Amino acid sequence: MKDAGAPSRPLLQRMFARSRTNTVTTFAVIGRRFRQRPAQYDRIFWLSWTIGCVLLAGLAAIYLDRASVRDWHPVFGALAEMSTPLGLGEWYLWPAAAWVLVANQIDWSRLGRKQLVAAYNRTSIALFVLVAVGLPGLLTIVLKILFGRARPALYEEYGAFSFHPFTVKAIFASFPSGHATTIGSVVAVLVLLFPRRKYWFLIIGLWLAATRIFVGAHYPSDTIVGFGLGFGLAVVAAIVCARLGFLFRSNPVGLPRPRRTLWRTPGSERASGGQIVHNKPAT
Repeated sequence: MKDAGAPSRPLLQRMFARSRTNTVTTFAVIGRRFRQRPAQYDRIFWLSWTIGCVLLAGLAAIYLDRASVRDWHPVFGALAEMSTPLGLGEWYLWPAAAWVLVANQIDWSRLGRKQLVAAYNRTSIALFVLVAVGLPGLLTIVLKILFGRARPALYEEYGAFSFHPFTVKAIFASFPSGHATTIGSVVAVLVLLFPRRKYWFLIIGLWLAATRIFVGAHYPSDTIVGFGLGFGLAVVAAIVCARLGFLFRSNPVGLPRPRRTLWRTPGSERASGGQIVHNKPAT
């Protein structure tokens, strides 16, 4: 008698083989582009960005952190409670990871040009989100452990500047804000992909980061550092992508720009900046 699980083995073997082939191919393409393309990166004013974030965080620590420990107006509290969960990383990482798993099982050789470009762009965006949002989140966890800052809930007992390094407890994980880091990364991703709507994304993102103050989970300096850290590291990820020809193209001065083919479908022609855009996957 045949084993009841026998019929599934060929399918599992095919899935594993396809996954291995797609994974090896992806890393081969990335490695080849690193070797063949010149190491030219966009000129970003990192020193100004860093100094600005440090100064803002310092001023907030001096003038705002103590004052933020208070009972906020019920309207602020209610709105903050409703919107602050949007700073959780799983809202952005799980969908991106799910698509990567789907893409890992696609037989790319059988896709038509239109399907190929669509799947290629979606997969590139998903991988970019995983790196741009996931890595800052991991770094934030490390920084929380290194600093061990007491949260505002312990203000009466420890004050606003009490640090307990390597205390792996949530109540001593105030600096920097993980929610604000995630929001900063997500805002950067949206600003980079949809630069025309950048001001709306920034306004919404700053509000979402500020909710951590209104719910009493973080001090203002925690949110400023978190937001700046997340935004900056997401931009670094985009710069690396631009160098490799994924999603973005280099900008001599300023943030990388989305590739013209990113939001177009093969066979379509549309005027963009006085030019006719033809879709083609980046090579």
